[in-house]
Amino acid sequence: MDWFKRTKQTLKSVPKTELPDGLWVKCENCGEIIYKKELEKKLYVCPKCDFHFRITSKEYIRILFDEDSFKEINANLMTVDSLNFKDSKPYIDKYMATVKKTGMKEAVVTGTAKLEKHDVVAAIMDFKFLGGSMGSVVGEKVARAIDKALELKVPLLILSSSGGARMHEGILSLMQMAKTSAKLARLAENKIPYISILTNPTTGGTTASYAMLGDIILAEPDALIGFAGPRVIKQTIGQDLPPGFQRSEFVLEHGFLDMIVHRHQLKQRIAGILDFFAHKNPH
Repeated sequence: MDWFKRTKQTLKSVPKTELPDGLWVKCENCGEIIYKKELEKKLYVCPKCDFHFRITSKEYIRILFDEDSFKEINANLMTVDSLNFKDSKPYIDKYMATVKKTGMKEAVVTGTAKLEKHDVVAAIMDFKFLGGSMGSVVGEKVARAIDKALELKVPLLILSSSGGARMHEGILSLMQMAKTSAKLARLAENKIPYISILTNPTTGGTTASYAMLGDIILAEPDALIGFAGPRVIKQTIGQDLPPGFQRSEFVLEHGFLDMIVHRHQLKQRIAGILDFFAHKNPH
């Protein structure tokens, strides 16, 4: 009886489509899978847990400054391996490979800009360039940015993102702590405001110099901020360290920060501070 017979049907194969690389991002804190375009709109802050992703100097420039107002200065300064340092491979080879990979020449970008129509000089560090380490050229570019702020008589902004001094350069990198600190003293003498913004991480020699010398010191939430590592500190003082040690909330509680600012409010908060200084110190 034909009506009881089932005709065998075969499913047509559906072509397998693969998601393009980099289309989705996993939050390092909560594990949420986020569409990359959506994360970009949220200024690289997780919409679920508010985790602040580490971002590049280019992205901070886009977020902080008025459109097309940033004009880079001292862009062509490059490192010279004065010590002929070598570990697993020569320092100069590692440096040049990083230049090629990142398209940057150093771990800091400096320039003039406008922030809500306020003229500023800015130095923005970038962790992707050798861990944002402070070598001779980083120190020199920061020092020249300070000189430019003195010359133009406009506020200075330094955004720090650094693993500390670049030990491939030995004592030359450590000298940048004193050099930049001395330059900032001149800025203070001339009553030119300096706003320091600490991001994740701000550690080592950067913390021990210009990062903590701001007239106003801001930090992003949950940023790692400290000089020595927890293991070294614990061995030195012989005590267990409290929870959240060296995170911006702990640092604020102990008086080393003026405020913690969410990335979504960072530009507006800095603009408010610049408004205050402009009112107090009209040119």
